[in-house]
Amino acid sequence: MTTVSVIIPTFNRAEKLGRAVFSVLGQTYKGFELVVVDDGSTDETRERLLAFGDRVHVVTHETNRGVSAARNTGIRVSRGPLLAFLDSDDYWLPEKLEAQVEFLGEHPDRSICQTEEIWIRRGRRVNPGRKHLKPSGDIFFPSLERCLVSPSAVMLRRSLLDEVGFFDETLPVCEDYDLWLRIACRYPVDLIGRALLIKEGGREDQLSCRYKGMDVYRIKALLNLIGGGRLDGDQLESALEALSRKCRIYGNGCMKRGKEAEGKFYLGLPEKVRKGVGETWRH
Repeated sequence: MTTVSVIIPTFNRAEKLGRAVFSVLGQTYKGFELVVVDDGSTDETRERLLAFGDRVHVVTHETNRGVSAARNTGIRVSRGPLLAFLDSDDYWLPEKLEAQVEFLGEHPDRSICQTEEIWIRRGRRVNPGRKHLKPSGDIFFPSLERCLVSPSAVMLRRSLLDEVGFFDETLPVCEDYDLWLRIACRYPVDLIGRALLIKEGGREDQLSCRYKGMDVYRIKALLNLIGGGRLDGDQLESALEALSRKCRIYGNGCMKRGKEAEGKFYLGLPEKVRKGVGETWRH
């Protein structure tokens, strides 16, 4: 019986994809299906996937639609009540799924958990800074400042996405920041204190390297969150303060680069949003 649907989105990572797939197939917990969504790759991804036969359910996008669309496709074609995601340049230690299935089985009131992770940068292990340490439980307020949940570390109940929605396909990056905030404003995100994910960074093909000025996408995520009607009073005020900080940083950066109109727009945006929130409450 399939309990967990594992979803790997990939785009032009043929040389890394096999390692990720093998790390799933080698899990001690066997009640899973593996869905790989090839998001329009033009390298040898298709040929590499053929070698796994029916152990992997391959879905292909004819064109590159982005990581959110790839993950959402995987969610829709999969069938397990639990979902786990793995980026194709990351890989798991063998007990990852077993630890999370056991945790959610023992805590039926919980809907999402993540594991600790090991960071590799340019072939060397590095320790995360204090600001990147993962909290557990009510993580909403610290998550406003930066993304504190790794997609490759997560397992969640499918019913949770039915409630809060899938990944936002309009965001080319920070789509995880957006989703975790929509979840964390309602539910605790528990941390299993074992490093069961190996996470590589510093590669030029990673989205965080390809997209500069990523705060503009965090601003969009915050605008969606503030306008979504999900937040209580303290959450809303904290989200507005986070919006102000990010708009100030991004707006000032635009001004320094000579993008005066864009800079003025973002510097003035928080006041307009606060005014709009106040008018909504009055009505």
